[in-house]
Amino acid sequence: MDKISRSNTEFSERLPIKIVQFGEGNFLRAFVEYAFQKLNQKADFNAGIAVVQPIDKGLVNMINAQDGLYTLFMKGVKKGEEIQEKELITNIVKAIDPYASFQEFLALAKEEELAFIISNTTEAGIEYIESDRLTMQPPVSFPAKLTVLLYERFKHFNGDKSKALTVIPCELINYNSDTLKEIVLKYCDDWNLEEDFKSWLLKDCTFHNTLVDRIVPGYPKDQIEEYNSQLSYKDDLIVSAESFFLWVIEGDDKLKVKLPFEKTDLDVKIVADMQPYRTRKVRILNGAHTAMVPFSLLYGNETVKETVDNAFTGEFVNKAVFEEINETLNMDKAELTSFAEEILDRFRNPFIKHLLSSIALNSISKFKVRVLPSLTGYVDIHHKLPVHLTFAFAALIRFYKGTWKGENLPVNDSEDIVTFFDGLWKSDDYNKIARLTLQNKSFWDEDLTLIPGLTKAITTALEEIDANGIENGFANFQKQLHTTTQNA
Repeated sequence: MDKISRSNTEFSERLPIKIVQFGEGNFLRAFVEYAFQKLNQKADFNAGIAVVQPIDKGLVNMINAQDGLYTLFMKGVKKGEEIQEKELITNIVKAIDPYASFQEFLALAKEEELAFIISNTTEAGIEYIESDRLTMQPPVSFPAKLTVLLYERFKHFNGDKSKALTVIPCELINYNSDTLKEIVLKYCDDWNLEEDFKSWLLKDCTFHNTLVDRIVPGYPKDQIEEYNSQLSYKDDLIVSAESFFLWVIEGDDKLKVKLPFEKTDLDVKIVADMQPYRTRKVRILNGAHTAMVPFSLLYGNETVKETVDNAFTGEFVNKAVFEEINETLNMDKAELTSFAEEILDRFRNPFIKHLLSSIALNSISKFKVRVLPSLTGYVDIHHKLPVHLTFAFAALIRFYKGTWKGENLPVNDSEDIVTFFDGLWKSDDYNKIARLTLQNKSFWDEDLTLIPGLTKAITTALEEIDANGIENGFANFQKQLHTTTQNA
């Protein structure tokens, strides 16, 4: 069986590059590429995508080896009916590693038809790195790379307003576009770039906050023979996703003209304010994901479905969502309940093996964004700690020890975070481990030891996890926390 390429398919012609995409991971390939392929099919959008690898290791070589082609499998349950679809994605024109081919990266700025910048570099990707410079090939951070590309385009086209770009980041941080724009402008100041460029950025380019929602387990390695049996070619970049799709983009009628998604059947909402959608989704869906990963892995589960199907871990997730997370959201309670039930049904999707280990990437920054607001919000409302989210927090800290019962855990985070915990877990003083973690403002942007009772509760939970395991440890922790609350 031959590897898929443009020479052995009908898709030999490459589309004009209208989109530069920072990020080449599973999510973007199952979400953004799919969305723009639908626009190409239904609205004659005729848009090709140039993928830029945002860090020095990635999938660029694999993507180019297949001429940008790969297969997307979508499976799910909708209103009781099973849905199974597959689609060959054909709109990636090229993939570029700016660390190996910086001039090829710069050349993207000169593409005549380029109109959009899309990104998903994880929550940790939209960051300001003071040491980044215009002369670096490339700068380290994604915002700095974007600034370089935008500046190159501005210079090449002499500030032509018609060559300004629409920037649509998909990173899961609140006000993702506003944050990105602020950092880009800071680099403009750092690098003493001309005022005309800043004016072009502010008046002619547009930046749009977004919300994305689709569960993407990625490469189905444990079921790969089943997937391969449905193909007539070899595909090393198969990606699996659920059928559910939601993209909320803040924008006006001009953006609706630029992106005529109404001609497709995709649920793309271009709205004036996406905050209600964002809060609901991040706190419930993503929050439940992030909260479940450490304690469920320590319990012995491997997948999201196993977690929600298991009597103990399933009840834990249910109570965390319905009794703690939902309690902090100022929305219609019936709508929240309905949404949460839909989310849990998506978690139970029998077609998707969503590995907990694949969700573990950058768990500290994810916890800060997705779970911590629910924990602190619950404390503000009820003046006590939420039992399940607090225990999940302790499990997260224990997870970062990196080993459990003699086995390595799938810790996957930045070097400074991994180094911090490596040093911390050399101690067996649980109070010290809890206190120093909670005090780390580089993690949480605040000193969490100021939350009444949290340090003691995390200490107790860590002791119980190591002494008695997850299930018995949680039972003991729950009793102790309840007793402490009663006596307060």
